[in-house]
Amino acid sequence: MPFSYSNQLSTIIGFAEQQSPESILDIGVGMGQYGFLLRTNLENINLFEIDGSNARQRSKDQWKIRIDGIEGYAGYLTAVHDYSYSRLMIGDALELLSALKDRTYDLVLAIDILEHFYKEQGINFLKECKHVCRKSVLVSTPKEFIEQEVPANPLENHRSHWTEEDFKLCGFNSFLPNPLSLIAIAAV
Repeated sequence: MPFSYSNQLSTIIGFAEQQSPESILDIGVGMGQYGFLLRTNLENINLFEIDGSNARQRSKDQWKIRIDGIEGYAGYLTAVHDYSYSRLMIGDALELLSALKDRTYDLVLAIDILEHFYKEQGINFLKECKHVCRKSVLVSTPKEFIEQEVPANPLENHRSHWTEEDFKLCGFNSFLPNPLSLIAIAAV
């Protein structure tokens, strides 16, 4: 689905705040909730210009944080995406990642997308995430396999289940606490 467990939101946004990234890639943006929360929490004072009793929104070219996104299904895009993301790329995540320059982003997020790949594709996906990242890659996926098939959008079908051991074999060395999701971190 184009959203994830709400109980991981504060953990992931808190991690991003600690990283103080200047550039972020959000892969599988779905409804854009992470883009919006990252924009408002990391950009905050740069979003508006306040002069006495007047406040006005600053233009995007005055914002300090670059938040780019990748989404495979254009049907999910809304005005939230236009506001939150600096650049949005539509298409196959693996193809788009391989076309990006190495070490382009401080932080790469892949929230509830990994389970949509077959295992071998997922391993390649994690490698590509690390290639485009300068500092940290954060990946979340459900702890339990959840059967999911969505005829309207086959990109939503669940094809694999991931464990801590799987992540460790792919170079992810720490995990954030969460009762429903594995939230794995790779320092690059």
